[in-house]
Amino acid sequence: MGAPDIQHLRELDLETRLALVQELWDSIVEDASAGAQLPLDGSERELLEERLREDDEDPGSAISWDEVKAQLRRGS
Repeated sequence: MGAPDIQHLRELDLETRLALVQELWDSIVEDASAGAQLPLDGSERELLEERLREDDEDPGSAISWDEVKAQLRRGS
């Protein structure tokens, strides 16, 4: 299947485009949950591996998702 014409998609109303984005995102999550490998280039893979190593070495250095959200809401 070929890629859709982006210009045609841009002509859709905002609500329809948002619904399409949500459907696409949901399908990506489903594929990843089913074991599909997300494409990563070498630098992205290295960064993820480095962060995993850092977490393995010092798991207490991470902050919870709740704390991340609180910091974002405070603007810090």
